[in-house]
Amino acid sequence: QVQLVESGGGLVQAGDSLKLSCVASGDNFYSYSMGWFRQVPGKEREFVALIAWSSGTTYYEDSVKGRFTISRDNTKNTVYLQMHSLKPEDTAVYYCARYSGRYISGNYYKELQKYDTWGQGTQVTVSS
Repeated sequence: QVQLVESGGGLVQAGDSLKLSCVASGDNFYSYSMGWFRQVPGKEREFVALIAWSSGTTYYEDSVKGRFTISRDNTKNTVYLQMHSLKPEDTAVYYCARYSGRYISGNYYKELQKYDTWGQGTQVTVSS
């Protein structure tokens, strides 16, 4: 049973940076694409970023492009989300997730049901 554990959240000021980490237990981490989502109370969980398992190609939600960077270290079974120029609207619980599909096509990678394993989340709060 694969488990995902996020860390790195916290309280920061607008304009600050923060780096989230997600460590995966189990084998074959390198063969899965990994994503980050976020959720605020009363709203649906939304896609933030994805990194493909084979090519390392990255995908981002429009509002974070140019500010967030997703990366991975397969030797450490870890996926990261580096966040710069944080805004109050980035405040949310951030979740990492394992993409269940083998290949990425269209915009299906933005859909929650395409992910089969989720972490418990880490809170990011950005004050103005």
